[in-house]
Parts: sequence; structure tokens; C-alpha cells
Amino acid sequence: MSDEIDPQGVEHARELLSEAGTVLVLTGAGISADSGLATFRGADGLWRNYRAQELATPEAFARDPRLVWEWYGMRREAAASCEPNAAHLALARFAIERDGITIVTQNVDGLHTRAAEMLAVEQPPAGEGRVVRADENKAARLPLELHGCLFRVRCTQCEARYGHREPIDASAVNTLPTCRSCSSMLRPDIVWFGEPLGQAIEIAFSVAQEADLCLVVGTSAVVQPAASIATVVRQAGGSIVEVNPEPTPLTSLAAVSLRGGAADVVPSLVG
Repeated sequence: MSDEIDPQGVEHARELLSEAGTVLVLTGAGISADSGLATFRGADGLWRNYRAQELATPEAFARDPRLVWEWYGMRREAAASCEPNAAHLALARFAIERDGITIVTQNVDGLHTRAAEMLAVEQPPAGEGRVVRADENKAARLPLELHGCLFRVRCTQCEARYGHREPIDASAVNTLPTCRSCSSMLRPDIVWFGEPLGQAIEIAFSVAQEADLCLVVGTSAVVQPAASIATVVRQAGGSIVEVNPEPTPLTSLAAVSLRGGAADVVPSLVG
């Protein structure tokens, strides 16, 4: 951990996390920056290089599905080339080893899920001699992905949804992915601009109402309604611990706000 990160703040955050019976972890693009993925709002962010508002919409897909799939194919390749970093792995282990941990992410890169899968092969829980297999504590290990995932698809006709990691051939409309059930065109299982977030956000707010603490990692806290999740925890009597290189709208509400990258700070909090 960098010497510039406040050691007293880290210790205070560790105490708060240790005392909390239920913890909601909210993550944003910043947690994946240490894996090599560009954030949306940083100097090299994807929003500066692409007009996401013009591509990530149902209207854009209806108008030019090949262009939209080409963009998502590029984003898939970028995410697939990265590995979960120390923060992803520390949070996955945190969720495996403790009850009452819910990870909620605004990210669509699938890195939280990959981290959980990496640790789920064989993970001995603290103080026990048995081995936890991949199918145990599944709900605790897998994150709520508020905005969907790059590596899932949804049928435009029958609404089938499933994982999909095959390469995207966007050279023509007839080479785009098709549904294995009805052969209709597939779309990325991403919540686009103008679409509702669905059940995931409802679950997140329900958990927030009961959480003792919200650990907010790498999010600018400006995208609604996800930005309100930590506020709900605070209004319900819980605490906020923030990890971010820069101040955010949540900083003034946080019991502890730590300046630093996720991979540097998070393992020291939950390890």
C-alpha cells in the first residue's frame, strides 16, 4: 500500500468493516482501471473516444446493429484481455468468507464474476477444515450487475438470456450473433440509455435499507440511480467508506474517504 494513503483512515475503515454485520459494496469503473480498462470519465476514458450516448441505445441498435455490435465487440476484447486485479480478488474473498456481504457493480466488464469464479474452484473458509466448492455460497459470491454484462446476450424476440464469449463477427448483418433458441438476432445484455435497470436495482436498494455499511470503490457517484445507493445506506443509519483517487459527491457523507487506487487500498481494508 502506498505511503501516501492515510494509515489512520485505513485502520478506522477496517474497524468499521469489522463491526458491520451487513456490508453493501458498490463499485464503479475505477476498480477496473488497475486491470488496464479505461474508465468512462478519466483522461483516457471511453466516453472521450466514443459517443456512447449515440451507440448504447435501442434506437441505435435498430438503426445499425452491425455498428453497435462492432463497438461492443471492441469493448469485449478489451475486457477479455484484462485480469481481475487485487481489489476484485479481495472483494470476492471477502464475500466468500463472510456472511452479509453484497457486491453491487455498475461495471459491465465481468471482472467481479471472474474473480469469484477464480476463487470458487477450491476455497477453504477461515477456521474450517472443509473445502467450499464452486456451487456453494453462489449468491454471496456473484455480484449484482446493475447495467448488465458484456459477456451475456439477450434475444431481440424471445428474450432468452445467456452467457456468450464467442468472437463477434460484425463484418455484415448476417454474421451477427443469433439466438440458439429461435435464431433471431441477439443484442448485448446491457442496460442501454433510456431502458430501466430492472430487478437488480430494486434488490440493491432493498439491501441498502438494511446495510450497516456501504463500501464505495472507484465510482464517480454521479450516475443515477446507482449513485443514490450509498446515500440510502447513510439515511437508514449506516456508514459509508469511500475509496477513490479523487473527491466525489459522497465524500462529505463518508465516515472515511481514502484517496488511492482500488488495487492499492481495498485489499488492506477487507484482507
